[in-house]
Amino acid sequence: MNETITTKNYKKLSMQIAQSEMSFCCFDTLNQEITDYHSIAFSVLKPLEDQLWKTFVNHPELMNDYDEIVVLHDNSLNTFVPNALFDEEFLGSYLQYSTKVFDTDFFAFDTIENYDMNNVYVPFMDVNNFLIDRYGSFEYKNTNSILVSKLLDASKNIDDKQVFVHLQSTHFEIVVVKNQKLLLFNSFEYNTPEDFLYYLLFTLEQLQLNPEFIKVCLLGRVSEDNPCYSIAYKYIRNLTLFDPYMLADRWNKSTEESLKHFILFNS
Repeated sequence: MNETITTKNYKKLSMQIAQSEMSFCCFDTLNQEITDYHSIAFSVLKPLEDQLWKTFVNHPELMNDYDEIVVLHDNSLNTFVPNALFDEEFLGSYLQYSTKVFDTDFFAFDTIENYDMNNVYVPFMDVNNFLIDRYGSFEYKNTNSILVSKLLDASKNIDDKQVFVHLQSTHFEIVVVKNQKLLLFNSFEYNTPEDFLYYLLFTLEQLQLNPEFIKVCLLGRVSEDNPCYSIAYKYIRNLTLFDPYMLADRWNKSTEESLKHFILFNS
């Protein structure tokens, strides 16, 4: 990457890549602006690499010159490990109880700054190999590292337990925090709003959190018209949409855009 002030072009590219979708965002870091962003749906029945290739053909801006490139691996093959229990030599052992791992898997971890823990995960190596051929080098991390870090930031000086739900099209993450302490992280796949409600209420029950009192904030692909929001509203008294006012103000984007792209815009 160019580093001298004379060659720096003050452009940053962030890409969030899942099996079913890719989103990317172009930042002007000098003027603190988002200059472009897109979301492209993928078919889970087709090879991911072929669909990435087509995306690069259709969006030549992906091959512009950037000072910084960040690739976000959007999957739930991850777990958070406190520093006191963390050993870089045994990354796979942390995942073996929550996901199916193989001897051939490559494991990585993100250090969660200021919170004394690491996020251990399995990156999409076919994605990394594809992008290495195009960019040479880039930074990559797991999407949930950003999600949890930013929600912990938002919980500062709030001594009540808070439940955050990051909703996506086929799965959602539940993050429970209390004054910058992570109490729970989990991810669930769902097909119907009833699935979503079951997993959410089950999690609250297991943590002994009363739906009559606990505050639950939804973010991601959600609005008050979303069927998942509507069904949860019947059972959870203090259900709200997360207010990303700082993020929306920073990038001059709407609340809806900032909720949907909370991770990408925070990258």
